[in-house]
Amino acid sequence: MERTPLLTSFQDFGLADPISRALKEENYLTPTPIQAQTIPIALTGRDVVGIAQTGTGKTAAFALPILHRILENRIKPQPKACRVLVLSPTRELSSQILDSFNAYGRHIRLTSALAIGGVPMGRQVRSVMQGVEVMVATPGRLLDLVQSNGLKLGQVEFLVLDEADRMLDMGFINDIRKIVGKLPTKRQTLFFSATMPKDIAELAEAMLRDPARVAVTPVASTVERIAQRILQVDFSAKPAILAQLLKQEPVNRALIFTRTKHGADKVVKGLERAGIRANAIHGNKSQNHRERVLAAFRTGEIRTLVATDIAARGIDVDGISHVVNFDLPNVPETYVHRIGRTARAGAEGVAISLIAGAEEMGYLRDIEKLIRIALPREDRRTPGSRDAAPATAPRQHRGGRSAPRAHNVRGQDSRSHDSRSHDSRSKDSRSKDSRSQEPRSHEPRSHESAPGSKGPRRHGREGGNNAAPQGPRHESPRPAQGGKSEGIQGVAFLHRESRPNTQPNRTHRPQR
Repeated sequence: MERTPLLTSFQDFGLADPISRALKEENYLTPTPIQAQTIPIALTGRDVVGIAQTGTGKTAAFALPILHRILENRIKPQPKACRVLVLSPTRELSSQILDSFNAYGRHIRLTSALAIGGVPMGRQVRSVMQGVEVMVATPGRLLDLVQSNGLKLGQVEFLVLDEADRMLDMGFINDIRKIVGKLPTKRQTLFFSATMPKDIAELAEAMLRDPARVAVTPVASTVERIAQRILQVDFSAKPAILAQLLKQEPVNRALIFTRTKHGADKVVKGLERAGIRANAIHGNKSQNHRERVLAAFRTGEIRTLVATDIAARGIDVDGISHVVNFDLPNVPETYVHRIGRTARAGAEGVAISLIAGAEEMGYLRDIEKLIRIALPREDRRTPGSRDAAPATAPRQHRGGRSAPRAHNVRGQDSRSHDSRSHDSRSKDSRSKDSRSQEPRSHEPRSHESAPGSKGPRRHGREGGNNAAPQGPRHESPRPAQGGKSEGIQGVAFLHRESRPNTQPNRTHRPQR
């Protein structure tokens, strides 16, 4: 780890006068630890790997030395080119990084551009037509510009990767490799990440040359000023308890996290029914909508914001008093990033997590193992549902338990029928109903899929006709003949009749 003498004032860095004046106007007095360690190294032109959580001042840590070095060698960018390239995972974070560059460089007439998805690309192409000094972009849109010949990367002198671990989580790792492959070898690279998993470490190793390593906070640490607590609740009670919390707690601004986009919209509707004004931002919202909602959240016009994790890293708003995990994240580090949205700038904050079912309890154990803290819990489940909640947990996230049985089903719609019939067969009271209903749902599907791509899969099974794979699973048509409708009898009859007729087909198909 790089050891540098810590400086206690921005004036000690020796930054150019226009930059120092801008810092005074922004009321920047004392650098944060990541700034105090990174800026002196970056000013020398050396590559840097910085490990720091969000909200620690990373943007100034890389923006200030880059602006200073640009002023030392001020040249006009070539058309369709940029001197500084900053990559970040989300639109909101990219926009805030560009705002910071423009604020710090307000006295040097900095030329800059933003390249993000969700808005027409034509305007972005025109913005770089004459060349810019700073380009802040998300990886996908940047590749779009490069592939459409709207941007050339041959003049990049400074490359910054911010929130590299989040870009890995979002699947941008291959896009980043493509972008880096188009950059000049001679450049300065500043690489920042809140965590350092193996894939990120390998990427940094390939991108950087003899980098200085700076780390200011352990990955697993949470801010001491955040009061964390857990509420064990029923699944169905989550919306009501959330509304109750927002009404009872002294909320200045509340940020609520859900795991899915649909879940975020559903939470907003539930809060509005409870008389609480809220809005959501996620990947399905237009960029203009997201910007309007964030602006209203910053000004206090909207005090409750619902977001997914993808948008979370771009939310840098002061005054967030409460963070609520409506859905607990399945990645422990994500919990640390989420609650880091509160207790900023020396303030205190509250983080509340609503947990329902055995699956989220497993996530909680992983989180407590990471942060090495046993979080205080309060059980608000109804007595009758305390044993039933774990059994219904996988239903909210079906992929975990139903995946091993997926190869036995013909389609996505039948997956739910299969899981319901599997559960019902364990209960004698419902066995006859579930068995008699399954041929009704699967029979049409078997005929529809016969000429399709699923056909070859039946050659490897005994009895290669449509009915054979279902034979062991659907033995109920026989008892159904006595008391069920004639339609069910007809299905059973067709299955029996089709067996001898399909034997020739089974022998001739492999010869085609």
